Amino acid sequence: MNVRKWAARRALGGRWRAAVRRGAPLLRRAAAALAGAGIVALGAGIGVWLADVTPREAKRTPIVSVSLPLVAPPQPQPEPTDEPADDLAPRAEPQPELLGAPAEAPAPPAWRRFAVAAPAASEPAPMIALVLDDMGVALDRSWQAIGLRGPLTLAYLPYAQDLAEQTAAARRAGHELLLHLPMEPDDAGEDPGPNALLTGLDEGELGRRLEWNLGRFGAYVGVNNHMGSRLTRDAAAMEFVLAEIKARGLLFLDSRTTPDSIGLRLARRAGVPAIRRDVFIDNAADAEAIAAQLAALEALARERGFAVGIGHPRPATLKALEAWLPRLAERGFALVPISAIVARVSAPHELTAAQGPLAGPRAGAD
Repeated sequence: MNVRKWAARRALGGRWRAAVRRGAPLLRRAAAALAGAGIVALGAGIGVWLADVTPREAKRTPIVSVSLPLVAPPQPQPEPTDEPADDLAPRAEPQPELLGAPAEAPAPPAWRRFAVAAPAASEPAPMIALVLDDMGVALDRSWQAIGLRGPLTLAYLPYAQDLAEQTAAARRAGHELLLHLPMEPDDAGEDPGPNALLTGLDEGELGRRLEWNLGRFGAYVGVNNHMGSRLTRDAAAMEFVLAEIKARGLLFLDSRTTPDSIGLRLARRAGVPAIRRDVFIDNAADAEAIAAQLAALEALARERGFAVGIGHPRPATLKALEAWLPRLAERGFALVPISAIVARVSAPHELTAAQGPLAGPRAGAD
């Protein structure tokens, strides 16, 4: 071999070794990549194999620690059915008409709901209802009247003071209550009081005043007129007033401050339980006159079976009643609240027959 060929081989071998040295890192990286791919492929194959051989119940979802709001777990839903879901729906109360049970009775009207029970008697006795008008204004005498033996019927003026306290005390003492409704008198010089019902008012103002008066206190059985000798002759005004009295379930006592009053007749026609006053016991405020009127009241009750008297908390009247009331039962009479007599004569035909002539020196007084 000559020197030239030997040199050429040597140079070729050197270039090959240099190329190998330069390509070695690339070859190592390629080999590493191929090895990694093989490992991944091998791992995936093992995972598939494990998935096939591991029971489903053994699988677990990886737990991730994340703060979330608490939510109630979903409730199992019932299977669809054609039957009503009685166990899920709220049950309605059974309806009486569906079960054949009688419907609930309506509440009694106010004149019966707030009535005071009449004293029990071993045998029927003539009944006397004694009404004291103008209660609540003269406080000393009004409190004295509350202390009288009862049951009395106390008619309070709506513009009096401390009505809630006075009327509550009167009921505790066993007395029955009326609202003493101010109405227009014939004499323009007489003042029936604030918010009185007047014939010249339109229906709006008349209704406003009536609402004010009727709302001043509660637990009363009915209404009687304070004064009113003019208004109780006015058919339109009285029909308006009586319609409201009926709507509230109240009774009406016609005080008969004029013999021309049409209050009782209109009340009966409107279906309002009603009666009228028979005797004013203290038109003359002296002891002898009051005693004579109380005797007339007894005579009428004995003749007809009942009688209604009206007085006032005046000194002479209160003194006379302090002596008269305790002996009333001994003389054979039953002192009753006004509602007891109204209940007795509430039927129209009984009321027509029962209302006899008025007793006393004059038919009425404002």
